[in-house]
Amino acid sequence: MEKESNGFLRFIRNTLLTIGGLVFIWMGINYAFKMYERNTYKPPGTLVEVDDRKMHVYQKGQGPHTIILISGLGTAAPVFDFEPLIERLSKHNKVVVVEGFGYGFSETTDKERSVENITREMRSALQGAGIKGPYILMPHSVGGIYATYYANIFPEEVEAIIGIDCTLPRMCDYFGESAPNMSGMMKYFAPSGLARLLLLLDEGSYLPINDGRIYTEVNLRQTRAIFAWKAFNKNIVAETNEMGRNLEKTLDMEFDKKLPVLMFVKENKKVREDGKTSRSFYESYLDDLENGKYVALEGHHYLHWTNSERIGEEVESFIAEWSNN
Repeated sequence: MEKESNGFLRFIRNTLLTIGGLVFIWMGINYAFKMYERNTYKPPGTLVEVDDRKMHVYQKGQGPHTIILISGLGTAAPVFDFEPLIERLSKHNKVVVVEGFGYGFSETTDKERSVENITREMRSALQGAGIKGPYILMPHSVGGIYATYYANIFPEEVEAIIGIDCTLPRMCDYFGESAPNMSGMMKYFAPSGLARLLLLLDEGSYLPINDGRIYTEVNLRQTRAIFAWKAFNKNIVAETNEMGRNLEKTLDMEFDKKLPVLMFVKENKKVREDGKTSRSFYESYLDDLENGKYVALEGHHYLHWTNSERIGEEVESFIAEWSNN
């Protein structure tokens, strides 16, 4: 009986050592890939110093208006994610993407991920890159919170807001939902190599929908690499867990009645028991505005993945409408 017990313990020990060895080898492979990729893929924009750290600012196009695309929570590579929309909007406008700390080619920071800090950092990066306002803020998802804060604190720097299925401060209260949270253990997801492994197993859940070859293979290759470096890093975890407080801080902030606001929203035909819909929520923000508009589109929450051409047309029409008035 004692021999059987010792044999079982040896089996467990050897199994754990084997698993540990495989994990160690995979982490080494992941690190080697990371070093190669970082030497191969260079920032397409400018690295600007903000709070003694580097933030990546990308710009393309020229025109009478400057559109600032603001990414949603956890979008690992904002510049590459927005690429089809950048190409469309930059035909007649200057289009800018500021990759916040923890995103894309930007470094990470130890500063709190409060709405105040995130907005100030974005503004500092724009100023550091020499990009002058006024701006059209174009947030996706959670970026709507930062755009709302920016428009309230620096109203003279914002000439319009155009949201892409964006979160607004009263959304959780309106639908009776709670702000998300994330385990601090997730910050080890990329360094451990799990992010890269996840892409190998199920990249379709983490990369843009590419129907019709909207995204190039070069774009997707770099997106994969940055996801493997940055997925769920400490800044993204902190931003997720700070969201509830950021929503509270902006809860009473509203858009100026004269501010042009256009909202692109994912079409949702599902009706709640209480009758509340995405349309009814956004209308609660837009009804009192002199120039507020709502456009429903079919697609993923990342509407720009498959609707960039339509979004571009609507944006041009909207800009022409309020500019002429």
